[in-house]
Amino acid sequence: MMSSPLSPPAGAPWLTTRPIAHRGLHDRSAGVIENSLDAARAAIDGGYAIECDVQDSADGEAFVFHDHDLARLTGRAGAFCALRADLLDTLSLQDAQAAGRIPRLADFLSLVAGRVPLVIEIKSRFDGNPALTRRCLEILGDYAGPFCVKSFDPQIVAWLCRDAPHILRGIVADAAGSGPPDGTGMKRDGCLARGHLLHFDETRPDFVSWKAADLPHAAPFLCRSLRGMPILAWTVRSPDQAADVRAHADQIVFEGFGA
Repeated sequence: MMSSPLSPPAGAPWLTTRPIAHRGLHDRSAGVIENSLDAARAAIDGGYAIECDVQDSADGEAFVFHDHDLARLTGRAGAFCALRADLLDTLSLQDAQAAGRIPRLADFLSLVAGRVPLVIEIKSRFDGNPALTRRCLEILGDYAGPFCVKSFDPQIVAWLCRDAPHILRGIVADAAGSGPPDGTGMKRDGCLARGHLLHFDETRPDFVSWKAADLPHAAPFLCRSLRGMPILAWTVRSPDQAADVRAHADQIVFEGFGA
């Protein structure tokens, strides 16, 4: 746990109180795959908060899955968003114990059931379409546990600010202003805006999730020192790295060791 965290946003005392397991507490060598229900169970058993990734199927259903391509985790080539929900339901996660499947967000929420906090990252194709965000909020409508929503895409966070201001929201960023992994829409001015949080007036995030390897950095420093915004550091992969970011962040998003 990080020392002396800043006060989290009103109504969210849980945001910085415990380390956050990146995509759940996963270990592929042991058959526990990232963003799976087994990874969620392991994080719950360890008392950690959970970060999970959400993206949509071809027919608009929200699933917990990180990659835009299916190959690394399922062995099947092709884009995640090209398949309908009923077909995604049939795919097995490679190397998973007990034939693990890709969970729908609704199933993930049912398992967690408020036992630990959830940090939900909405994946984006940076196309300005809020459909996945809307679907996530529909599913979260009756969820009683602590959660927040974050994204690399400022348009998603701006949409939350405007259309769902009651939802705790965060921006994910790094010094390079990363966007889509394939470079789509990666104009230099967009990278500059993301890397320096120049979208702040539109997004008004409650917290910032910043790349651990890029700390310290002026943008999160100013958010933290001038506005009292909590900073989450991602992805921390060792105790030494956790110690390195302690002075610059209020909590870590970690994997690969016991935080």
